[in-house]
Amino acid sequence: MITSIVVPCYGEADGLPILYARLAATSEMAETDMEFVFVDDGSTDDTPAVLRKLAESDSRVKYIALSRNFGKEAAMLAGLRAARGDAVVIMDADLQHPPELIPKLLEEHLAGADQVVARRDRTNDPLFRRNLSRLYFRAVNSVVDVRLADGEGDFRLLSRRALDALLSLTEHNRFSKGLFAWIGFPVTVVPFKSGIREHGSSSWSLGSLVNYGVDGVLSFNIKPLRSAIHAGILLVIGSAVYLAWQIINALMVGVDTPGYLTLIAAIIGLGGAQMIVLGIIGEYVGRIFLETKRRPHFIVKESNLDTPRLPR
Repeated sequence: MITSIVVPCYGEADGLPILYARLAATSEMAETDMEFVFVDDGSTDDTPAVLRKLAESDSRVKYIALSRNFGKEAAMLAGLRAARGDAVVIMDADLQHPPELIPKLLEEHLAGADQVVARRDRTNDPLFRRNLSRLYFRAVNSVVDVRLADGEGDFRLLSRRALDALLSLTEHNRFSKGLFAWIGFPVTVVPFKSGIREHGSSSWSLGSLVNYGVDGVLSFNIKPLRSAIHAGILLVIGSAVYLAWQIINALMVGVDTPGYLTLIAAIIGLGGAQMIVLGIIGEYVGRIFLETKRRPHFIVKESNLDTPRLPR
């Protein structure tokens, strides 16, 4: 049995030697052959050079350097397409995902699980981010067609059949958390305490997290479009009720004041509603536009892979 460890990297030159050492130590404890597939997502530091050096010292290390920064989803997909293991573990390079948990994931996989999900307890997250995450997952689960759990991220093990099912989904706008849930298969959850980033800082800004959250909402349902219809109906009903009230009020007591404020409020309210609806429609149309281009998810600049396992 071969287990592939897929690690997307961006600006992780300082931490990669430590991560590799811990992965190598973990491989000695696991009763399986391992390969380490690192994907450099267009880093501007020495990450590619570090990966070359690691590959020269250990034949188990495979690396893929992308031509530019395509984003974590594309980097993860590149690694998953390159992985040849019977089981594949996905993890981050910043050491917040402890490599020492991999034997436990393998143990649960051998017990019959096609997906073994590592769920973190978020104790090391800032309070604001922790609460915001909880609110986000509650909101998302109320509208999406699959269920997402707080604390369940990309750190997980996939069986070969689960991975093949995942790779058969070729959409350009990828939201892996939703894709993992969509493919199904038996799932086991392993709790863990997240580590602390030892080098550098996260490349996830508040803006990028918000955009990622929007991707999660729009990638797995069309309920926002249906909600726009409902909102439009409510606006029409509200306008009719308000108009009836104004007519009755005028007949009973007359018109005491001009309707300037009412007119402006109606224009602003309806204009804002229209902008929201157009934005929702625009998001879906934009995604259709990107899908029809059929561009590759990523472009490889350099790799030490010796077999044609890379992108279509």
